[in-house]
Amino acid sequence: MSSTEYPRPDARLHLGVFFQGVNHWTIWSLPESGSQIDFSSFRRMVTTAERGLFDAFFLGEGLRLRESGGKIHDLDVAGRPDAITQLAALAGVTSRIGLVATQNTTYNEPADLARRLSGLDLLSKGRAGWNVVTTDNAWTGENFRRGGYLDHADRYVRAEQFLTVARQIWDSWDVDAVAASTEAEDWADPKRIATVGARTSQFDVEITPTLPRSPQGHPVIFQAGDSAEGRDFAARNADVIFSAHGSDFADALAFATDIRARLRTAGRPEDALRILPGTEIILGDTEEEAAEKARWVRLQQVTPATALAIAGQVWGFDLSDRDADGPLPAEDPVVAGPTGEMGSRRWKDPREIVRTWRETAEAQGLTLRETVIALGPQRGHVGTPAGLADRFAHFVRAGAIDGFNVSPYLTPDGLDDIVDRLVPELQDRGVYRERYTGTTLREHLGLARPGEPS
Repeated sequence: MSSTEYPRPDARLHLGVFFQGVNHWTIWSLPESGSQIDFSSFRRMVTTAERGLFDAFFLGEGLRLRESGGKIHDLDVAGRPDAITQLAALAGVTSRIGLVATQNTTYNEPADLARRLSGLDLLSKGRAGWNVVTTDNAWTGENFRRGGYLDHADRYVRAEQFLTVARQIWDSWDVDAVAASTEAEDWADPKRIATVGARTSQFDVEITPTLPRSPQGHPVIFQAGDSAEGRDFAARNADVIFSAHGSDFADALAFATDIRARLRTAGRPEDALRILPGTEIILGDTEEEAAEKARWVRLQQVTPATALAIAGQVWGFDLSDRDADGPLPAEDPVVAGPTGEMGSRRWKDPREIVRTWRETAEAQGLTLRETVIALGPQRGHVGTPAGLADRFAHFVRAGAIDGFNVSPYLTPDGLDDIVDRLVPELQDRGVYRERYTGTTLREHLGLARPGEPS
């Protein structure tokens, strides 16, 4: 595709940082790794991202630790403070970057969560976002008084009803409800504050909301579902979709094409939604150096114990006594239903996965650990700053993405190379902003305020 054939020749790349929740991809065991829970780590990363003109700082969050073999998987990074609490603190040490909290619709209630998100939006002067997530597994439900869980389809029914009620709450105050001067009779005009009443299959709400609008109207809605139901939910409701389709160009373009078709079906413009896949970026002075660095990073992320835990999910029984740097197990996998181990990940057909793993391991001479690394999730982009800048310009101008949510493999200094070396290359190609031109997250993303035309 030549420069004259790009459908979006003037497109700009958006960057966010995805500070992961419970995970094994953040390398905590290196001497240069900082605290995973100290405020200084979050402050260091978010201020680096703001220096790099990133759109948003995006916090992942889980409601239960991952398990393996009935025990807590103690190799994970976990135990981080509540997302809204963290972001409210970070609002005080930043001025432009968006602040996105992952919050669950299955185990929250709209009147409470909408108010807390609105509070973050007001305190940050219009920089809040909400990553809307659902949970359909019983093991997380055990943490909550009512227990249980929602079936896969039902969780999106609840999420959509939840979001509808939240938006009604945010819309309840007119733009000019707060007095413009001290001479007004009331601080806020009661006639310009609506009572919200909602009766749905999931909610029975009657509330007069207590907070006015922020400068951006509503928090920006992020959503990461990849099922058909999740994609449709995003097309109807989200401002940003967070996906795993950002490493391979053809795959990214196919995902973007599908999402835009769903937007049209939902009656929304194609540019009403930003597509920001998650990615990891590993830089080197040469392609060879970058590839070697990526191999080292993978070996730190997928330790022998982690490799055995992941393989144990596939085989369906405990492999912790095996040699991760030896051959794959000779036994056939045990086919069982989802267990919820290591999170909510599901292996659709363990027999087919094992067959593929064995063929690849034999053909390439790989150990079990090397096979897990080679055939596990492909984490993103590896290369030189100039090479990746060219690649990202191609992705965004061809319409395959609108940007990336970057997952650093190291806390808190994992963005330094990207900000200091990659961002200038992107700016040289005219594909990245030179400065912030707005003050709200909606303005950074080029999104219309609620109630305004897209």
